[in-house]
Amino acid sequence: MDPIKTEIVVVGGGPGGYAAAFYAADLGKKVILVEREKRLGGVCLNRGCIPSKALLHAAHTVSSARESEARGITFAPPKIDVNKLRAWKESILNRLSGGITQLAKARGVQVVHGRGYFEDSRMLRVETEEGQQLINYDHAIVAVGSISAMPKTFDLGNPRIMTSQEALEIEDIPEKLLVIGGGYIGMELGTVYATFGSQVVLVEALDTILAGADADLARPVIAHARKMFKEIRLKTKVGKMATRGKQIQVEFDMDGKKTEELYDRVLVAVGRSPNADDLGLENTKVSFDDRGFIHVNEKQQTTDPAIYAIGDIAGGVLLAHKASKEARIAIEVIVGEDSAFTDVTIPAVVFTDPELAWCGLTEAEARARGIEVKISKFPWTASGRALSFDRPDGLTKLLIDPDSERILGVGIVGTGAGELISEGVLAVEMGATAKDLALAVHPHPTLSETIMEAAEAFYGHSTHTIVRKRVE
Repeated sequence: MDPIKTEIVVVGGGPGGYAAAFYAADLGKKVILVEREKRLGGVCLNRGCIPSKALLHAAHTVSSARESEARGITFAPPKIDVNKLRAWKESILNRLSGGITQLAKARGVQVVHGRGYFEDSRMLRVETEEGQQLINYDHAIVAVGSISAMPKTFDLGNPRIMTSQEALEIEDIPEKLLVIGGGYIGMELGTVYATFGSQVVLVEALDTILAGADADLARPVIAHARKMFKEIRLKTKVGKMATRGKQIQVEFDMDGKKTEELYDRVLVAVGRSPNADDLGLENTKVSFDDRGFIHVNEKQQTTDPAIYAIGDIAGGVLLAHKASKEARIAIEVIVGEDSAFTDVTIPAVVFTDPELAWCGLTEAEARARGIEVKISKFPWTASGRALSFDRPDGLTKLLIDPDSERILGVGIVGTGAGELISEGVLAVEMGATAKDLALAVHPHPTLSETIMEAAEAFYGHSTHTIVRKRVE
């Protein structure tokens, strides 16, 4: 078996992997992209970002219909055809994955489907359906992502105990659903199932949900979730679980008191783990941290000169757009450019109802690091656009340097926050000041003008709300 020779091999066809392969091909490099699954796109496209947002859109349609009654528009109660819903979701995934395959072909990127295994620092063995193929490379990029964490005490081998992967398949709409974990995965999927009719109980070991977000921004999300979910239990630990017929018996520990309850399904959403097992990286000079993520520097280089790592497997925030940015940095370093992952603003978006998004410095981070900031807010109760669709529960928040007046961070909670946050990213990245945002004319009536008015409020003259004048 003669090895194939290539300049760059990318292991993993997710948003980091295919972005790296495509960028390298655009720069004239010979590239092979290795993906163990039949469909390109990785976790994000197939079992994460895209299917969850499709289902959240479907859930939003149901919610909108229910809320329209207050406007004098009444619809019949929704009937959910689970099979048709699943087929619609799959059609989106197939279309997107097919598009990525076509883009690879158009760029001349060779795609090899199979499991990659590093024989050494310069040779990758790929086990395909047709047999084994050796790939000799100059540089490798590891972009194999992460997997849903499943504590051993919860792993009973019972399909009624799900991770996000199984939950996104929508096998049925359980009457009673337990969600373990109050992070973005648990909150998003809890929203989907609650909207479709499940009685959702969400438990979180910490004293708050969405712990990475500022409390004032998370508050409207929590308030809405308490209306949708049957119950949210904080500072609650889940002990053992057991199969009881067609249900799961769950033991809880709340303030030292143990109780047991039965659920039709359980969603375990307690984080993600690196997907580095059985890659053969022990045959290279690549090293790992104590959690199993690959050590990289700001240039995405591992401790093996021939191997780079990007995306979830490299640790940090586990977000698709972070992986795509790291992909470009890795390729630029490989081709000799001076590129590094330093001072990069990575936005976070939680697609709950309402949505929650932030970028740059958060208030909690500023407090923890002793950074002095001025905070300016604009409540959506004063937004004509928010009121026009009955969602005044939003808030736009700016963190501003008191001396330079530069925008250090932006946080938004409310309908469409995920679409609005990019203006905040641009402001932080470009070193814009509050004055820049205040002077930029925003169209009326839109939600985007809440950013302008939050900046105006910093100077004490926001049109649609009363603020205290600044004392110079």
